[in-house]
Amino acid sequence: MEFVTYQAEGQIGIITINRPKALNALNSVVLEELGKTLEEVDLNTIRALIVTGAGEKSFVAGADISEMCSLTKEEGETFGKKGNDVFRAIETFPVPVIAAVNGYALGGGCELSMSCDIRICSDNAVFGQPEVGLGITPGFGGTQRLARIVGVGKAKEMIYGARNIKAEEAYRIGLVNQVYPLEELMPAAKKLAATIAANAPIAVRNCKKAINEGLQVDMEQALVIEEKLFGGCFETEDQREGMAAFLEKRKVEAFSNK
Repeated sequence: MEFVTYQAEGQIGIITINRPKALNALNSVVLEELGKTLEEVDLNTIRALIVTGAGEKSFVAGADISEMCSLTKEEGETFGKKGNDVFRAIETFPVPVIAAVNGYALGGGCELSMSCDIRICSDNAVFGQPEVGLGITPGFGGTQRLARIVGVGKAKEMIYGARNIKAEEAYRIGLVNQVYPLEELMPAAKKLAATIAANAPIAVRNCKKAINEGLQVDMEQALVIEEKLFGGCFETEDQREGMAAFLEKRKVEAFSNK
């Protein structure tokens, strides 16, 4: 990989967009490498993923304008689909994905963070969808996910006005879960990932699936989705161990992902 690095630390996988001289901007190669990296994650051992950017200035500053500036209508749509396919793969990835946003998260960077389950950021982080100032719309899910996360009114204000917001406001409106000093961001992300990884992985994955799928349908259908995923946890080794440990007043020995 030229621009994306991956490392596993026990049950936690860390994906880093590694293009710091360009503030980790997304071009076609980065998107392709990100998609390939996801495909290579060992789901038998990895129980949580962290996505971050290289350096101390930028998570992802946006899509690469130098690549986009000469696209035709058809090429623009194709480029949008490429980004959407990768970000949708993150959104539906079986294990939880944490965005550790270390600086600028603009345009495609904001959209990348929103495809993750949980966002935490450094105190120098800046979020925004500045696309209308460039003559385009957000193209990697920004018009859809931002409204779902922070509400329609705030999303329209940010998108129509191409208005960036700092970490404190991102926290206030619910775009991020927590803000940390830059040097504490990755330790906090790893701690959160470890907390998730310590729980029963089949149950965690089913929770992610239930939340994501349930939000797309009405409540009656959503509850049916939950019931099936709830039932799917029973007769697993993890369910037996978790409940036995509770009844025997002891700590779980280990969740086996079976």
